[in-house]
Amino acid sequence: MAALKIANVNWQSKLNKAAHHTSDYSSTEAILRRGQAFSITLHLQTMVQSGDNFTFIASTGPSPAESQRTKAVFNLSEEGASGWSATQEPSEPGCMNFTIFSPANAVIGRYKLKLQLVSGNKVSSTLLGQFVLLFNPWCPNDDVYMANEKERQEYVLNDSGIIFQGLEKCIQQEAWNYGQFEEDILDISLAILDRSLNHRQDPAADVSNRNNPIYVNSNDEKGVVEGKWNGKYCSGTNPLQWSGSVTILRKWYRGRYKPVRYGQCWVFAGVMCTVLRSLGIPTRVITNFNSAHDRNINLSIDKYVDISGKTLHLTEDSVWNFHVWNESWFIRRDLGSFYDGWQVLDATPQERSKGIYQCGPASTRAIKEGDVNLDYDSSFLFAAVNADYVTWIHYSNKRKERIYSDTRKIGKFISTKAVGTNSRVDVTANYKYPEAGSLKERQVYKKALKLLAVRSTGKRTKITRRRRRSSVAWRQNMTQPTQKPSISGKLILDASPVIGQDILLTLALKNLTSDFKNIRVKLRASAILYTRRPKAEILQLSRSVKLGSEEVKEISFKISYSQYKNSLVDDRKILVTAVCETKQGASLLVEKDIVLQDPFLTIKVLGPTVVHKAVNVQVTFTNPLSEVVTDCVLRAEGSGLIKDQLRINVARMAPMESSTVQFEIIPYKSGTRQLQVDLVCIHFSDIKGFVMLDVAPA
Repeated sequence: MAALKIANVNWQSKLNKAAHHTSDYSSTEAILRRGQAFSITLHLQTMVQSGDNFTFIASTGPSPAESQRTKAVFNLSEEGASGWSATQEPSEPGCMNFTIFSPANAVIGRYKLKLQLVSGNKVSSTLLGQFVLLFNPWCPNDDVYMANEKERQEYVLNDSGIIFQGLEKCIQQEAWNYGQFEEDILDISLAILDRSLNHRQDPAADVSNRNNPIYVNSNDEKGVVEGKWNGKYCSGTNPLQWSGSVTILRKWYRGRYKPVRYGQCWVFAGVMCTVLRSLGIPTRVITNFNSAHDRNINLSIDKYVDISGKTLHLTEDSVWNFHVWNESWFIRRDLGSFYDGWQVLDATPQERSKGIYQCGPASTRAIKEGDVNLDYDSSFLFAAVNADYVTWIHYSNKRKERIYSDTRKIGKFISTKAVGTNSRVDVTANYKYPEAGSLKERQVYKKALKLLAVRSTGKRTKITRRRRRSSVAWRQNMTQPTQKPSISGKLILDASPVIGQDILLTLALKNLTSDFKNIRVKLRASAILYTRRPKAEILQLSRSVKLGSEEVKEISFKISYSQYKNSLVDDRKILVTAVCETKQGASLLVEKDIVLQDPFLTIKVLGPTVVHKAVNVQVTFTNPLSEVVTDCVLRAEGSGLIKDQLRINVARMAPMESSTVQFEIIPYKSGTRQLQVDLVCIHFSDIKGFVMLDVAPA
């Protein structure tokens, strides 16, 4: 008899995509989630004989094998050993309907599906097509299962978001276009997995491990983005100019996997969030303010300044104004259910772990409980939110004075975007116990210190036993109170600092004793990066102040625009320090971080937004400077609104002049959409804005 002939295969795309929550993917391919049934229909050219035997073969990866769980062979209506199964459903004449079920722990990736027919003594095999299998947060048996539907909508299906930046006292919202459903982004995410170190060493074993979210999360990608924190960005893009992941991922893919230049922490985290959401792992972006970078993992960050207030680099440790990482949601079969839930991954290449740049996934629960002996970099992340901050004045190699030790400075306002809105949610309590008057927080800190001292080698850098013991002994010595300060001081901004204008400041000093005080004040201002590295000196001043018994005096000073305009780096941050010395030798260090505010940019959408209907957008902005500005570019992007980034040249703007630009968008997806606008200019750093649009279906 003739072999079974199939006229065509209907992958029931619309039906399956709706059931599998994959309708948003811009792809004609069948995109399915594991642990869930899907339907296919075969239109036949020949008749099926009674006694014909059907066997399905689903396979993925370069050399599929049942032993590696990258190949499943299963017959009709009986579950295969691998947990895959198929049943035949009622159908019209000339058709066959099948329901195929994949197990909740199946390997994710692109599969081929074959049908094998045994008819009498003849065996024929037909390729039915390909499908992509993803993680399934809707399936209770999947490791990434998330019970709350609103959270699934946010952490899996939302293709735009907010990344928080700035300072702990001046938190700013930056819009980010994740765009995980845009054309070819899923293909690119799968290509990233195929570029990993593990894949290059053993492709078959690598693919077989892709059933496990821990494995997918700890894969060292071969660098999608290249980091750069200083100098000029002329050989690439300034990290501040990215507004989303789509442009970056496409550039990496089309550039034959060459790392895209350049990124900083929020760029790495934004791209990571896109890739993990596209694969079906619930993921969010987290910002930690005053984030410690503890190179020697002794849970103490030492900062040294000289007598003029200049920061000295006598240690590898640092504290960043903010640092951005990701959290993904899954259970921890390797650690035990106590550690299930949010897991931290830091995609920024800061330190090597096990010889490669990777960090995480570390359980937030492990970080909170001080379980720094657990695998996946929990000690590094514990220090990032919990290290103590110790400030020293360095007079000479023989003399340094400890000004203060602060147990509460590090790890503030740990933030993420709220579910369903753009507001900020503080998740600090997931990372540590309250620091104000909480005994538990210090107990956890001491536990972590003890665990780190016991281990023979640090996670990232080898620390000898002797060094470790001395660091613990030194700490106990440090907890003794320092001499009581005799003066206090505060730096106050007289007005909100705006780029292009002078910055007015006041240093308020108070004598805390009844004795007369003669004080020498050294003021210094430096342009800094968000990593708090000084980039350029802006101002140095000296003053003498006489303070009577318990007297308060104010010193006013300004940093003029002409002083800072050439030194200010792109992230518009200035650090002001005042070192105050009394004749008696006691010193006081006062610091203030300043972020210059952007001039406003307003976005107006001139009409209703409906799928496939053009609508005009009007953007108004102001040149903040007292000089003519030329060669600005306005850029706009937004998933579901604009297919490729839009660029409009803005020829010339007179001093303080307002300008308006109008452009057209044609939305192609309904629902809540984020439109981002960015004015890029060589004369001042980017001015960014965004607006949320509710797009009605066509």
